[in-house]
Amino acid sequence: MKEITVKELKALMDNGADFQLIDVREQHEAEIAEIGAELIPLGTVPENVDKFAKDKQVVVHCRSGARSGNAIQWLEANHGFENLYNLKGGILAWADEIDQSVQKY
Repeated sequence: MKEITVKELKALMDNGADFQLIDVREQHEAEIAEIGAELIPLGTVPENVDKFAKDKQVVVHCRSGARSGNAIQWLEANHGFENLYNLKGGILAWADEIDQSVQKY
């Protein structure tokens, strides 16, 4: 599985890169802390496969990187995605390394 660090993600954002950012956490988690991603909770990924871009880089994140990793493995195995990147350390790493104002939970 391909990974991207929070510093690499921040660089993509700062440079205005054309990529998709997807959050697979639950709605109540996104209300606590979010970094501008499209919310597709893990349990709804199978019915939302069409919302994942196939023509550009897609960064998938969760709280720590486990659920997003599961989503990526499932999408790669069942739908042939090759453009998915797991955010290493998830939103916790973002809060630690990029933006301390993002609430950890």
